[in-house]
This record gives sequence, C-alpha cells and structure tokens, in this order.
Amino acid sequence: MLYDKALTPELAAELPKVLRAMLARDTAPAGGAGLARRSFLKLSVAGGFAIGAFPALAGAQGAAPATAGLKPFQQPGAFVHIAADGTVTVTINRLDFGQGVQTALPMILAEELDADWSKVRSVHGTNDPSYVDPLFGMHLTGGSGSIAHSYMQYRELGARARAMLVSAAAARWQVDAASLSTRDGAVLGPGGKRLGYGELADEAMKLPVPETVKLKDPKDFRLIGQPTTRIDAPAKSSGRQSYGIDMRLPGMLTAVVARPPVFGARLKSVDDQAAKAVPGVKAVLRVPVDRGGEGVAVIAEGYWPAKQGREALKVEWDLSGVERVDSTQQLAAYRALVGQPGPKKYDADVSSLKDAPKRIEAEFVFPYLAHAPMEPLNCTVQLKGGQAELWMGSQMPGLDGMAAAQVLGVPPQNVQVHVQMAGGGFGRRAIPTSDYVVEACQVVKAAQAAGIAAPIRTLWSREDDIQGGYYRPMHLHSARIGFDAEGRVLAWDHVIVGQSILAGSPFEPMMVKDGIDTTAVEGMKEPYDVPMRLTVHHPKQNVPVLWWRSVGSTHTAYVMETLIDDIARQTRQDPVAYRMKLMGEHPRHRAALQLAVDKSGYGKKKLPAGRAWGVAVHESFNTVVAYVVEASVQKGKPVLHQVTAGVHCNFVVNPRTVEAQVQGAALMGLSMCLPGAAITLKDGQVEQRNFGDFAVPRITDMPKIAVYTVPSADAPTGMGEPGLPPLAPAFANAIAKLTGKALRELPFKMA
Repeated sequence: MLYDKALTPELAAELPKVLRAMLARDTAPAGGAGLARRSFLKLSVAGGFAIGAFPALAGAQGAAPATAGLKPFQQPGAFVHIAADGTVTVTINRLDFGQGVQTALPMILAEELDADWSKVRSVHGTNDPSYVDPLFGMHLTGGSGSIAHSYMQYRELGARARAMLVSAAAARWQVDAASLSTRDGAVLGPGGKRLGYGELADEAMKLPVPETVKLKDPKDFRLIGQPTTRIDAPAKSSGRQSYGIDMRLPGMLTAVVARPPVFGARLKSVDDQAAKAVPGVKAVLRVPVDRGGEGVAVIAEGYWPAKQGREALKVEWDLSGVERVDSTQQLAAYRALVGQPGPKKYDADVSSLKDAPKRIEAEFVFPYLAHAPMEPLNCTVQLKGGQAELWMGSQMPGLDGMAAAQVLGVPPQNVQVHVQMAGGGFGRRAIPTSDYVVEACQVVKAAQAAGIAAPIRTLWSREDDIQGGYYRPMHLHSARIGFDAEGRVLAWDHVIVGQSILAGSPFEPMMVKDGIDTTAVEGMKEPYDVPMRLTVHHPKQNVPVLWWRSVGSTHTAYVMETLIDDIARQTRQDPVAYRMKLMGEHPRHRAALQLAVDKSGYGKKKLPAGRAWGVAVHESFNTVVAYVVEASVQKGKPVLHQVTAGVHCNFVVNPRTVEAQVQGAALMGLSMCLPGAAITLKDGQVEQRNFGDFAVPRITDMPKIAVYTVPSADAPTGMGEPGLPPLAPAFANAIAKLTGKALRELPFKMA
C-alpha cells in the first residue's frame, strides 16, 4: 500500500511507533544536495518504508498464502530457502560487519527448524520490508539489537517453516501431522518413513503460514547455546570473503572524490586538465557533498587511475562562511560553559557540598574519535531504466534506499539495496544523512548527465575515511563530589559539555528530551545510589558527529568508574567491596562483577612485582560487563597484561560469538587509551590522516583476555557494544593505584 504525504490519522496509526513520533516533527522540506535529516520520513511514508510497498525483493520459494495477522517479517518465505539437496539458506535481517550475526541468527532459526547444521548457509538481506527490525519497524543494525530484537522472531520463523514442512509430509503420507517428528533436516513418520526437507520444500512453502506455533523448551535445544564455529570463518580465514569494496559489475567504473578540507566548504576554482590526462580517467565532475559542500569526482577505469587523477587536480576552496573549528579554542569554550545554567538530567540538592568532610574536583577531557574501520567506506550504484541498485555494507538499508531514491529521482520502490558483508563500521555505516550513499548517487547522477551510463563504485581511501567526518563527539566532564570518611556520597554536582549526535536527526523527537540528548548521559549515575545534579550543554560545532561503538558509554563509564575508584582509594576501601556496597539492588551488576573477581583471582592471587589490579563494571544495551585487569607501568608507558571479563547478557546463543565480541570490544576500548588515539582540528581541518597519526592497537598491545558469562535462561540482551566501556576505566584504575595519580584524560597522559 502506498501513502501520499497527506496522511489521514487512520493511515498514520498504521505506522510503527518510531515513525509516528518522527512524523509529528517532520515538517522541514527536503533540500540541499542530499537527504535532509528530517525529511526522510516523507519518503519512507510515500514509499512504504516499513509497511510493505516494496516488491518482494528477497525471492521467496513459491508464494505461501500470507496469514492475515502476520507481518512480512514474521513469514518464513523471505528468510528460508531450502534447496533440493537439503541445503538451508537463511537470510539475515542485519548487516554482519564482524559481530557474528551471520551465524547466530541462522543458529536460532535452524534450532526451531530442526535443520541439519552442516547444511545451513546464510546470506544478507536487502531493503525489502521483511528485513526490518521487528521492534523498531525500520531497517537497522545498531544498538546491539540484532539478537536481542530478533531472537523470538527467528525462533518463530524456524518453527513456522518446520510446521509447513510437517504439514506437507502429512499430506503426502495421508497421516495426522501430530504423529510426525523432525530431526536433522528431515520429517520422520511411522514405520521408519523419512522425507528430507529438500524433498518437501516446494510444496511446503506453498502452504498457508501458521500464525501460531509451539516453540521448543530451551532444555531441548541442541544448537542454541553451543559453541559454534562461524559460517563465514572459512572464507575469512582464507582470504576469500567478499566485502562491499570488492564489488565488480560488467563495465563498472570507479570514482574517488576530492572533498573540501573544511566541512561544508565549496569550490572556488578547479583546474582538471592534468587529471583528465591520466590514462584511464573518463571524467572529472563537480558534485555536491555532505553538509552543503562541493567536491570533485574523478571517474576512471579503476581505483588507481582515479586516485592519480584526483592527486593531479588543482583546486581552490572557498572557505568563507564556514566555521573553522580549532580543538584548543574549542576546549576553552567548553570550559566556559561549565559554570553556565543548562538543562538537567538529574537535579538532586547539592548544597551539602560545601560542608562535606572530603571532596573531589575533577575535569575529564575526551577527544573526537574516528570510526576507522578496516574497510573504508564504499558504495556501488547502478541506475538503469528507472531502476536503481546499490551494493554496500549498510546498517540502515531502508533509510539509505530512500536517500538514493531522492537523489536519483526514482520511486523508492524502484531502489534495491543489496547489503554486503562489511569490514567493520562501529556506527559509521548507520548515518541519518546517508552521506556516503548520497554522495555515490550524486556521482552517478552527474555521470549520467555527462553521458556515462555505467555502474560506478565510489571508494574512500583511508585518509578520506579518517578525515571525512562523523566522529564520536569531543566531551568535557566536570565533577564536584562531597563524601564522608565511610565513602557515603553526600552530593555530586556534574556537568557534561559535548555536541548532540541526535539533534536534527530523525531520532531527535524520541531521544532528545528537554534539550538533553539521552545518548550523552546514558551510563551516568547508575547503578550507584548517589545524589547527583547533572547539567548538560550541547554546543553546536562545524564537526559532523555520530554514534561510536557503545555511544555515550564511551565517556560516561570512564567518568563514573574512575571517580568511584577515587572515592574508594581516598576512604581506604577495597574497590570491589565499595562498589558492591554502593550499587544497592542490582543483581546482574553484582553477578557480573563477582564472576570477574572470582575467575581472576582478585584479592587471592599474588601479582608479579610492579603490577596492580584494576576494576570496573558498566551496563550498556541491557548487558553488564565487569572487568578485572592486571596492569603495570614500564618505562613510563602503561601496559595492560591480563583482562578477566564477567558478562551478564542473559541467555547466550553462541558462546564463541560472545567471547569474540568481548575480546574485540576490549581491544577497541584499549584503543581509546593509547597515545595518538585522538582526532584534533586546527583552522577547521582534521590533522590526522592515517594509522600513522591516528593510533590503533597493534598485536603487541593485546592483553590476554578470559571471558566468562553468568548463566541465565532469560532472553538475550545486546552484545556488540557492552564490552567496550569498562575496559578503559579498569585500566586507568590499575595505573592510578600504581602511580597515585588519577588519569582524567583520554588517551592517557602519564606526565
């Protein structure tokens, strides 16, 4: 069903809640070069973004009659393909960019399907409405929600497919379906009868989809909960895995874009004669780029000639009218805001601060951070006959498809997004402006206007990626805490200054409350019962910002967990015992922390000379992770030796995935601590270009990591991000114990 912009209240009521909330605020017209931040809803409504206006892009087997009460994402036809040889291919409704959902989601479905796991494969989905997040009603990989939101969805998909296969077998054998059972990809009947799923698939998938199904008792699980090797492990370990950057189409050209050195700047003049003379270069074209800026696209027969052509350009930029951010001046301006009145998340009485027996006054500084995935941004676009196809590793293919439709001038239902495996992302491939997708579409649009009809792959270099914007925001925290000799907090006055990542985005109506971006304060105060006044300032800066793995918890966990440790040290209390006393009734925090303590040998094992324990615990995305670490200082450099993790993520689908996620997140948390792990600006330009001056951990930095999970039968919670936030504070707390000096800035400054 298609809606026009004049939605009636009755039609609007059919939209998911997340889109209804956006609709109330979505009044700004689309403008500029790309998709306006609040205008995507008009497109999504007009194109049936979440309610099924797209054609069935995912290719179901046959056309099983849809049950009236079932939505597209509840029906197995778009998710399960069973070949004649019994091979089961499961389509995942998420982007896999290293977190392992290409295995975990098929495990869940295969469990209820009773499939033979050795014959299970998986593929990525598209922007078809079947592949929306069932909780949010939009295409989304983020917020550590893949398993948390789709656990029951994929169980039911598997159970429905199994019921249809059993019904087909019962009809063939002329027996009661209740008398049949399934096992390892086959239906088993009386007298030893057996039919493989491949023999039944065609007729089964034409049957009506059952609306209700009985799910397995978890005690009967044979696959879920077992350590399982990832489906993509052979391809990745052998170098055969294909990513978005590897896309190849007949006649395809490659484009690179010269972007302005200051965000939003425009072109003054371009001399492209030398660029056009580079062998293989087909065209040099002006194109709109993000934030109202202009760039120059060099289109060539491959990446190397395109890159050489770009280097040969002589470009003058018009920097007038754009703010030129300077990191030193920015920090001074942030400090000036600390004493100013502002909106409050918590508003406890802090008048007792002046009379408190003990006090801490602390300032914390957190820099901008780049996402810096190993695979730089890329997007391949083919526009032909009013139909558009896109190939890229997208975290929000529905939104990106809408943005492409607007730029290319085609109906949204004529845009198909093929989600590709991505080599990392950490939030950068889930962007409300769809900046890199819009830019790739602008390149194709300009090329077609110049008579070039070929598909074009727009590639970003590493330098483009690191200097191209959308960073974790710079933040300043200021804390004044009063407490007594027993560590009882009497008053906690706290200020956070930093850009809002949600202001102006489609998520603002739901997640910016009373002037406070909820992502900026997540993780503050909890789980500790302290009287806090929390003031927040969101200054505007000409630096594009975005969520970064674990979002606000990247800085709030550090602040909370190092300050709690400070109080424990000043009152001569064990940091674990003090946390247990202060956190009150938080059983999951207690269980995770106690598990890490027990498994690490904390307080019992004698550490080598020069080493100290560090502890931190934090909840994000409904999962609690506690770290107990061993660290030292060697030649003035902090060194992390051993990490023991206690994780409470409820039921564990694949223990190997959880272990890998914690290991990867801990390493990324370590990256925030290392010298050179900062993005800085001078005269409006990003100073860092590549891994030579934006540091990432090397294999020699990697500590030993042991991961343990708290047993639980409750539905799974998020796991992609929660392992990151507590690593840096645990490390810092160990160093503070060794040196007697609290570390108030990331990356660490030891001098």
